[in-house]
Amino acid sequence: MSLIPATILTGFLGSGKTTLLKRVLEEAHGQKIAVIENEFGEENIDNDILVSDTKEQIIQMSNGCICCTIREDLREALQLLAAKKRKGLLDFDRVVIETTGLADPGPVAQTFFMDDEIAESYLLDSILTLVDAKHAQVQLDERQEARRQVGFADQIFISKTDLVSGDEVAALMHRLKHMNPRAPQKAVHFGEVPLAEVFDLRGFNLNAKLDIDPDFLKEDEHEGHDHAPGEHCDHPSHQHGGHHHAHDDDVKSFVFKSERAFDPAKLEDFLGAIVNIYGPRMLRYKGVLHMKGTDRKVIFQGVHQLMGSDLGPAWAKDEKRSSKMVFIGIDLPKDIFLQGMAQCLV
Repeated sequence: MSLIPATILTGFLGSGKTTLLKRVLEEAHGQKIAVIENEFGEENIDNDILVSDTKEQIIQMSNGCICCTIREDLREALQLLAAKKRKGLLDFDRVVIETTGLADPGPVAQTFFMDDEIAESYLLDSILTLVDAKHAQVQLDERQEARRQVGFADQIFISKTDLVSGDEVAALMHRLKHMNPRAPQKAVHFGEVPLAEVFDLRGFNLNAKLDIDPDFLKEDEHEGHDHAPGEHCDHPSHQHGGHHHAHDDDVKSFVFKSERAFDPAKLEDFLGAIVNIYGPRMLRYKGVLHMKGTDRKVIFQGVHQLMGSDLGPAWAKDEKRSSKMVFIGIDLPKDIFLQGMAQCLV
């Protein structure tokens, strides 16, 4: 049986997760989707679109999708769904896990790697994060869960942009980009998102595409935007309304780049050491690396303490071999990471 793709849908309270999910479920796409709601007493999806309001844990929906509300272990729910699918009792093509607005997506993502039984049935496709344009700045200032959700995202959808000015949206996008430069951002209206932007994003695939916004890299190269917290910054996104905002978010990102090859043993030792110390604060890290001893790209990625690498495609004849790795985490010591990586080069 081929692996069942799974998508994690996250976002702070009121950001529009349920709206997006309803829209995805109601669209006539011919796919049967199993939804796992990680319950926290929030508004349930069931009221509007479920056929029957039974006490059963798994409910069939009007369009052939199914909904499963879990109050206990995610692992058990995933195992139960996979077992029912194998036995032909349930028919579905993919799983969407809607986390509570207060959840850290990290442990949810880790379930797919740490549990052999889950790993044999499912493929984690991506983490989608919804951000509410009207309340995001305050939520990001005050709530670490909101910042973590941004740090983990493979794709960011910004909702409620019609309730704020264009400058405010630009400022928010600028801030999110600094927290997570590898997640594309898109403004969405009432959850209207083409399915191609929701499913099969391969955000967790160890594939060779490392999407980092090119402008972010340019900005980093000459360190032109590394102003200290509270220092004056001329970036246009900070200039809305004539007053100045400095955000010193604890979730930040930085990129390591080099054209020299890595020594595989040194790199493994270094990454092992930093993951030991900083693992819980390392949200996502991903790279395409130029390694000594192979003509293929090495694709690397990790979540918290879990990391892995795969051989990607061969370097093309005229392609410049180089490494590029992005780290996204909570108060990570950029200098230690960048110097350590540099010491692993041949």
